[in-house]
Amino acid sequence: MGLSVGWYNPNVLPELDLGDILRLRKPHPCGGYEWRVVRLGADIGLECLSCGRRVLLERRVLKNRMKTIVRKAGEIDASNE
Repeated sequence: MGLSVGWYNPNVLPELDLGDILRLRKPHPCGGYEWRVVRLGADIGLECLSCGRRVLLERRVLKNRMKTIVRKAGEIDASNE
């Protein structure tokens, strides 16, 4: 039995890209809530935007800790125009 092309279950974790900014439910010990996605794979690598600390979280753990996606990597900030 092989894997079909559409095997990815979006209920496990929303679609993420490198550079996305996420807001987590609980603050990091430094006080920051926002994190940048720096690695995609079986584990998701995140970098704290306040102190620069990097952590790896399993996809399921991140799904439970994530509150929202603040900004997608490809979005252009309207204030920079």
